[in-house]
Amino acid sequence: MRALLLLLLAQLCSASLVPEREKDPEYWRRQAQETLRNALRLQRLNQNVAKNLILFLGDGMGVSTVTAARILKGQLQHGQGEESLLEMEKFPYVALAKTYNTNAQVPDSAGTATAYLCGVKANEGTLGVSAGVTRDRCNTTKGQEVTSILRWAKDAGKAVGIVTTTRVTHATPSAAYAHSANRDWYSDGEMPPDALEGGCKDIARQLVENIPDIEVIMGGGRKYMFPKNASDVEYPHEEKHRGTRLDRRNLVQAWQEAKPPGKVAKYVWHRRELLALNLSRIDFLLGESRHPGVLQPQLAALGGTPGLCWGSWSGQLSPQGCHWLQGVLVSHPEDTGGRIDHGHHEGKAKQALHEAVELDRAIGLATRLTSAQDTLSVVTADHSHVFTFGGYTPRGNPIFGLAPMQSDVDRKPFTSILYGNGPGYKIVAGERENVSAVDFAHADYQAQSAVPLRQETHGGEDVAVFAQGPMAHLLHGVHEQNYIPHAMAYAACIGSNRAHCNAGARPAAPLLLPFLALLVLLC
Repeated sequence: MRALLLLLLAQLCSASLVPEREKDPEYWRRQAQETLRNALRLQRLNQNVAKNLILFLGDGMGVSTVTAARILKGQLQHGQGEESLLEMEKFPYVALAKTYNTNAQVPDSAGTATAYLCGVKANEGTLGVSAGVTRDRCNTTKGQEVTSILRWAKDAGKAVGIVTTTRVTHATPSAAYAHSANRDWYSDGEMPPDALEGGCKDIARQLVENIPDIEVIMGGGRKYMFPKNASDVEYPHEEKHRGTRLDRRNLVQAWQEAKPPGKVAKYVWHRRELLALNLSRIDFLLGESRHPGVLQPQLAALGGTPGLCWGSWSGQLSPQGCHWLQGVLVSHPEDTGGRIDHGHHEGKAKQALHEAVELDRAIGLATRLTSAQDTLSVVTADHSHVFTFGGYTPRGNPIFGLAPMQSDVDRKPFTSILYGNGPGYKIVAGERENVSAVDFAHADYQAQSAVPLRQETHGGEDVAVFAQGPMAHLLHGVHEQNYIPHAMAYAACIGSNRAHCNAGARPAAPLLLPFLALLVLLC
C-alpha cells in the first residue's frame, strides 16, 4: 500500500512538472511540422567530396548512455533534461551498427575497432587483423593484416591524427595502425616468449614504425615507450610508472629520428609544454599525458572542468584552452573526454555520463569550426554496456536520483540507474543494500547491479551512428559495423572506391588546408 501511495503522489507531482507550453497541442504540432520541413530539405543530398573526415568514438556509449547523457546535459543547464538535445543528435542522419565480433555475440573493443576502422570484422581481442587470426597466437598473424582508414588516408596524401583520452596503445585507437593477435601486447614486456620469438611486434613499436608519418598522436601510456625500469619523467620514484620495454629502446627518440630531414617533430608530456609550442612551426606532434597509464577523469569539479574541447584555426590558445594544429583538431592530453567505458565497467554511472557530455561538447565545437559542405563527421560507439535507467521516474527527475517508488518485494528504494551486472551488487545483513543510507549522488557511487561481478560487462545491442556532411546519407538503416569506414572512405575518395570521384561527386569549395582525415578516438 505504501508503494502505491508513493506512486500516486509521484504522479500527482509530475503533473505540475509539465511546462505550460507543452499543455497546448499546437506546441507539439508546430514542433513536428518544423521537423518535417527539415526532413524534406534532406532530399537535396550533399554529394560533395569530403575534404575532411572526423570520427568521434565514444567507447561504450550505447543508446541508453546517449539518452541519459542528453538528460544530464539538460539538467546541467538547469532544464528538466528530457527535452534537451546532444550535439550529435543534431546530425541529420542516424543509423544503427551491429557490434558482434566474428566469434562473440557480445563484443570487445579490439574486434569492434578493427571493424569500424579497418572495414573488416574480426575475433574478440585481436587488432587490425582478419578473423583468420586466433587470439594469443602470433603464428596466425602473418598475411592476415588489414589496413585502416587512417592508412588509406595517408596513402592518399592526407594529414591524419589520433587523439584519445586513454592509452594510445589501447584497443580502440591502436586498430588504426597496429596488427596484433592480442590487444594487451602494449610493449614487448607484456608479450609471451613465443610471440617474441615468432617475430610479432608489440603495439607501441607498431605505433612508431607502421605509419611513421601520423601528424598528431595524443593520449596516455608513455611507460610502454621506454626501457624497462626507466624512471618516469613525472613520477621518478613510483615503480608502477617505470618503463616496460625489454628491448631497451626509447621509442620516443625513435619516433623523432624517423622524421624526414627538415621536418620538426615535437614530443610533449605536460600541458604546459603543449601551450608553449608554436604550433605553426611543427610538422609532427606526439603528446603523452602526465598520467602515464590513462588520463584521469576530472569529475571532481562536475560541470566546471575544461573538458575535451577544441581550438581555433589560428593556432592560438582559445578560451577553451585548446589548439588547431595544421587542420588537425587537438585536445589537451590532460582533458577529460572519452572514458565512458571505464566508468561503466566500474559501475560509476556518474563518471560515464559526465564523460559522454564532455565528448558532446567537443563534437559541438568541432561542428562549429568546420563546414558540413566539406567535412563528414561521424559519431558512434564500439559497443554498449548493461546500463539502464527506469522506474517510472517523473519528468525532470534527477538522472542520478531515486525512482519514485519502492520495490514491492523487499520494500526498499532504488535508484533510477541500474546495471545488469557489476561491482554495485551489495548485500547488507542478508538483504539488498538500502540506497537511502548511502550517498548515491557521489561521483564514486557504484550503482546497484543484479549480478555481482568485479567489472561490469559490455552489452550486445546495436549502437547508434550519427552522421553529417558529404555523403552522410550513406549511413542509414541498420548496418554491419565494418561498413562505417567504407562509407567514409567513399565520401572522401580514398581507399578502394574511387571510380565515382571523377564522375558525379562534386568537389567542395577549397579550404585553407590540404585534405585531412582525422580520427578522434575517445576511449
